[in-house]
Amino acid sequence: MNDKRQQRAFAEFVLEQMAGIPGIGMRAMFGGFGISRDGLMFALVADEQLYFKANDRLADDFTALGLQPLRYDSKGKTVSLGYYQAPESVFEESEQMRLWADKAHQCALRTAMSKYRKPTRRKT
Repeated sequence: MNDKRQQRAFAEFVLEQMAGIPGIGMRAMFGGFGISRDGLMFALVADEQLYFKANDRLADDFTALGLQPLRYDSKGKTVSLGYYQAPESVFEESEQMRLWADKAHQCALRTAMSKYRKPTRRKT
């Protein structure tokens, strides 16, 4: 099986594991797959690994479990994205998958909301 087929098979497996979560979808991107809920991406599949979106506070939870951020090399530099490896427990217990997916989705929502929030200014 070639890498693209293996990657797609793993992404489809992830979707099956998330079957109880409403609004889940997937699309190919950058050699991997983006996992979204109601159109908002909250997880990535890259190199047959699931990564969840994280803010600073949630990143601490991942780090405490010894989980690494998604990194790649670009122009001689290592770039770290705001996505962390999913705990193995998400593949063992459906409640864990839902819990971590919900946390990641909440981070994605907060990020999206902060981009569209306009600062309020009072005229004096």
